[in-house]
Formats: sequence, structure tokens, C-alpha cells
Amino acid sequence: MTQEELKNTALKILEDSHVGTLATVQGNKPHSRYMTFFHDEFTLYTATSKKTQKVDELEANPHVHILLGYEGQGVGDAFLEIEGEMGVHDDQSMIDKVWNDALKGWFSGPDDPNLVILAIKPNNVRLINKKGQEPQTIEL
Repeated sequence: MTQEELKNTALKILEDSHVGTLATVQGNKPHSRYMTFFHDEFTLYTATSKKTQKVDELEANPHVHILLGYEGQGVGDAFLEIEGEMGVHDDQSMIDKVWNDALKGWFSGPDDPNLVILAIKPNNVRLINKKGQEPQTIEL
């Protein structure tokens, strides 16, 4: 697969898959949870409350690992492994970029004082489990 094909496959996974796992570091151990992700090319965004453990963990160590795209069908389900660094943002332009009605279950609105956006800049993206192919690194 060419790099262009890998990028297109990865972007299709990002477009079709919104729920994945986010692993942070807590006391030198991984701490994972499911999150809903949005993307702009390969930059990922997710909303959270500034009062959560993950915000504290990211302030201590901004390195994260994300799994996104597995459909649960078994062998051959392509998914992405994304390693990156995450920043916490509370500026209104970032909130407006990510806000959608699905977030109303957790926040009163885009002006909720506890709402922050986590932005993940990937350092490494790998396409995993593509039927008949070894894992492949996507050059960013």
C-alpha cells in the first residue's frame, strides 16, 4: 500500500469511527477509557470536563495512546493505533469547532464552565489488522 493509500484508509477510519480508547499515564501506569473523537485530518479532538482525572493526568504527562476503528467483526477489522501528545484547551474557538448536540448529555452547552477540549497531535499512526497486511506506519 502506498503512503497515499494508507493515509486515505486511515482518514476513512477516522471519519467512520468516533468511539475509541484513550490511554493516559497515571502513576507510571496506563489508564484507559472510552472517548468520543472528532478529527481534522490527523488531529483528534475530544470533549471532557476540566474536573476529570484525565485532565490531571495530562497536565502531569501529555503523552497518550488511542485505539480507534475496530468494528468488532474479528480478524481483518482495520483500526488505528495513534501515539501523540495532548493539550487541554478552553478557548471558545476550539469549543465551537468541536461542539455538537451529542455533547448535551454531558454539558449544559458550549458555554458550560467545565467544558474543555483535548487536542491530540499524533507522533505516530499505525494501520493495524488490515486483512492480509502487516501493520503499517503512516508518515505524517
